[in-house]
Amino acid sequence: MSEPSGPRPTLEAVAALAGVSRATVSRVVNGGRGVREPVQERVRQAVHELGYVPNSAARTLVTRRTGAVAVIIAEPETRVFTDPFFGRQLRGISRELAAADTQLLLMFVEHRADYDRIGRYLSGGHVDGALMFSLHRDDPLPAMADRAGLPTVYGGRPGWAGADRAPRPLYVDTDNRDGARQAVRHLLGRGRRRIAVITGPLDQTSALDRLDGYREALGVPAADPRLLADGGFTASGGERAMARLLDSAPDLDAVFACSDLMASGALRTLRARGRRVPDEVAVVGYDDLEPAAWADPPLTTVRQDVEEMGRLMARLLLRLLEVRRADGTPVPVPAPGTGGARGTEATGTAGARHPNPMQLAPVITEARLVVREST
Repeated sequence: MSEPSGPRPTLEAVAALAGVSRATVSRVVNGGRGVREPVQERVRQAVHELGYVPNSAARTLVTRRTGAVAVIIAEPETRVFTDPFFGRQLRGISRELAAADTQLLLMFVEHRADYDRIGRYLSGGHVDGALMFSLHRDDPLPAMADRAGLPTVYGGRPGWAGADRAPRPLYVDTDNRDGARQAVRHLLGRGRRRIAVITGPLDQTSALDRLDGYREALGVPAADPRLLADGGFTASGGERAMARLLDSAPDLDAVFACSDLMASGALRTLRARGRRVPDEVAVVGYDDLEPAAWADPPLTTVRQDVEEMGRLMARLLLRLLEVRRADGTPVPVPAPGTGGARGTEATGTAGARHPNPMQLAPVITEARLVVREST
């Protein structure tokens, strides 16, 4: 490749060197079809020799693609950067997008006013698609993406009004109910009988599903309110929730905390109250992130592969973009009961260049109990 020593190489210069028309170069550079392979090779060689870099604005006009994806986390920035869950998920997303030469634009919801800013951005044609997670029941983000006609994949089972109508949203989640059942059955198997639960916010489907799994394992229609507290998916929230539980049910002998951060907070309160773990109170968390192994004692927890879930979200969106119709109309997604995957992607034949849009479906990954010293 020649060293840059003058004006930036142009499309016309590439066409002259390759001996083809400007339109042919444009088709090759922008991934268009209808150009014979020998001609494509001449154009690629000319691009390499001249050091030609496509103009991104012009390329967007031709391809109707920006090469960027918005990743929107419906939480404040301070929460995102103090919870290792988000870091793991973003790492999976970032690696998958980078491998596809796609840029990641990260957005947070700090205040209600941020929704207007995000809505304007999504409808402004700045990104090809969106990945959204940590959504709450009344979150306006899904409606914004829908109004913008933006292909979107969600992290977590959709729980907002209308999410069950066709075409249903694409999402990636773990089997939260089964993970919670595994945790509580493990405690029951260890002889624990007064098992409390520290939930996340119950306007999020992950928290609801884990609470449902807790109830199912105990075989009760509703949780005993003396054994239930909301820890907000934070360490400090888990600390406060554990204190409330000890005050309302001092005879509890186990606690299932629906995240490792909340479990770490619960351990601090138990230590401060003089309760020995696991001799007097057994503790199980959820996530199997770094705080679980660092805890004292090391935490029994339910493992979900958070980084892999991020990777699957990004891959599902990239597949969705591949099959999106040229006129921008939505890609059909199978109605409930006609598709789906457990622990893998339902994205068509392996290695297919253009997967069948009807085979795109939500992905549910496996949850698995990891037993350590806290039980």
